[in-house]
Amino acid sequence: MFLRIILLPFTLIYSIVVRLRNFFYDIGLLKSTSYDFPTIVVGNLSVGGTGKTPHTDFILSILKKDYLSAVLSRGYGRKTKGYKLADSGDRPSTIGDEPFQIFSKHPEILVAVDEKRKRGIEKLRALPSAPQLIVLDDAFQHRRVKAGLNILLTDYSKLFINDIVLPSGRLREPKTAAKRADIIVVTKSPKVLSPLEIRRITNELKPKAYQKVFFSFIDYQNLRPLNVAAKEIGESISNMKNFGVLALSAIANPKPFELHLNRYAKEINYVRFRDHHFFNEKDYQKIKEKVSELFSPQKAIVTTEKDAVKLDVNKFGEIPVFSLPIEIKFHKHEEEDFTKEIKDYVRSYTRER
Repeated sequence: MFLRIILLPFTLIYSIVVRLRNFFYDIGLLKSTSYDFPTIVVGNLSVGGTGKTPHTDFILSILKKDYLSAVLSRGYGRKTKGYKLADSGDRPSTIGDEPFQIFSKHPEILVAVDEKRKRGIEKLRALPSAPQLIVLDDAFQHRRVKAGLNILLTDYSKLFINDIVLPSGRLREPKTAAKRADIIVVTKSPKVLSPLEIRRITNELKPKAYQKVFFSFIDYQNLRPLNVAAKEIGESISNMKNFGVLALSAIANPKPFELHLNRYAKEINYVRFRDHHFFNEKDYQKIKEKVSELFSPQKAIVTTEKDAVKLDVNKFGEIPVFSLPIEIKFHKHEEEDFTKEIKDYVRSYTRER
């Protein structure tokens, strides 16, 4: 708290700069480009950890059956620069861990990365088989592009409305920027959520008349074995009741992942790296040492779906290694309503929209 107070003057300066930037875009002094085809932004106001990639994955799953779809990301953490269209020769290091995760899961979708979203859109649309729609991952602050549909995510336990901008807080821009959203999704909510709680949070967010609010939660799936030793154990997470488990993560907010594993594991230890971290030899040694510290005779490593694509499981020998896939679910009838909002936008899109 003391540090937050010390940083308040810098927060004020940063807030003024961002507000001026947004004002210049709002009045047209800084130019935004809009498009005559569907463009959907999935983003947030805070720094990381709201579930952008799983929600992007959900939206792509809705649309890919009926439309040639593309996703455009910055490709955070990659070792390449500029525009790159993902192909079979790519790895997480060349396009980023999250784009690679989507590319691996949806090979029929065009996946591209470019730190300049406007250029990336133009490159995708210039392809011989141009996408009919583009989903822009983590582009809410990228105002040079004016998307047709803006989806703003906010963590149930860290609502943007209760935060302030960097560096004292976690917001990239003032909370008033939420007015640009067409849809607000409260993510990582409990699986059981009362109508009273939904109403309370909705009232706290104070959505505009044109904004729709939805509530989503993480639905953990069966374990996915990543090596032969894991396949011999099976996919059911209940099998971990006899295991000492090392929970391995390099994501912005590992707590939900760790809490879920803690419900099933006989014993648990944790190794956390910063978001988008790429594992090196020193890391693998640290992980193996942490596994050896588990008291249980049977030991296993469980990592996130995002981190599994970067992990060399051969480094762990006979230690069983699993990933824990997730799916995004919405409360009650909201999944149908959210899906309808997305599909209606794409179907009814016109040049004049």
